Amino acid sequence: MNIRGSICALVTPFDADGSLDLAAFGRLLDFQLAGGTQGLVVAGSTGEAHMLDHDEFDRLLAFAIHHVGGRVPVIAGTGEAGTAKTVALTRRARVLGADAALVVVPYYVRPTQEGLRRHFLEVADRSDLPILLYNVPGRTGSDLLPATVARLRDHPAIVGIKEARGDQERIQAMAELAGKDFVYLSGDDGSAGAAMLAGAAGTISVVANLVPAAFRALCDAAVAGDKLATARTHAALQPLLQALECAPNPIAVKAALPLLGLGTARPRLPLVELEDGPDRARLHQVLSSLASLSTAA
Repeated sequence: MNIRGSICALVTPFDADGSLDLAAFGRLLDFQLAGGTQGLVVAGSTGEAHMLDHDEFDRLLAFAIHHVGGRVPVIAGTGEAGTAKTVALTRRARVLGADAALVVVPYYVRPTQEGLRRHFLEVADRSDLPILLYNVPGRTGSDLLPATVARLRDHPAIVGIKEARGDQERIQAMAELAGKDFVYLSGDDGSAGAAMLAGAAGTISVVANLVPAAFRALCDAAVAGDKLATARTHAALQPLLQALECAPNPIAVKAALPLLGLGTARPRLPLVELEDGPDRARLHQVLSSLASLSTAA
C-alpha cells in the first residue's frame, strides 16, 4: 500500500431527494482515476460523514472499493467523537475492505494531549487496519501537537498523519517527524505545495474533486522538488482555491459538481446549497476558465 501523492477527499453526491447518488459517485471515481488521483478518501469530512447513517456508510464504502478494484488505496473516514465508536467504525471499514482509516481528532469534546494519545493508541491496537491520524483544529476544537504525534508514530499500525494546519512552523515540525514508516500528508490545499516541497509525501485534497489532473501535476512537481513547476501550477489553481473559500466545505465544491456532470449541488442539513449570487457566479466562471484542467473523461 502506497499512501502518497495526490489523494482526493471525495464528496458524497446526493440525489434531488437527498438519498445517495451512487451513479454520480461512480462517475466521480472514474473522473479521479482518469485524472491520475493516487488515493481516495471516502466518508471523510468533505464526504459529509456525520450526515451518513450506518447503512449509507457501508454502501458508499463498499461501492468505492468494488468500483476502484484495487487500482489506488481506498481510505475510510472513521473518526468519531468517542473512542469506542471510532474503534467500531474502523473495524467495520476493515470488514468492508478499506485499505486504511483516516481518523480525525475527536471533535467537540476537546481532549487533552494525553487523552488524544490514548485515543489513537486504542484505535490502533483494536482495529487491525492502518491508521492515518487527522489533525484539523479549525473543525475539531483540538490541536494534535507534534510532540504527541512523535509519541504515536512508532506504533506499527499508525502509518501517517493528515495535517491541516498550513503555517510554516507546523509544516516544518511535521516534515521532521516523517520517515520511511510514517508519512506526512498535507490537509490544506492552499499550502499543499509548500508542505510537499518541505517533505510531505502528498496531499489529501478537496479541490482535487474538481481538477484531479491539475492537482496531480502540483503533487508530482512538489514531491519532486521542482519549485518553479510547483509555483506555476499553484498559481493556475489559486483562483479556484479562493473561489471555494466562499462557504464552509463542502458547500462550494458541491456547487460545482453539476458543471462537471458529477451530481447535484445538494448537501445535507445543516449544510445548505450555495445561493445564486456573486459567489456561485464566480465559482462557475473560474471553473469554466479551467475547463482544460477539469473536463471529465
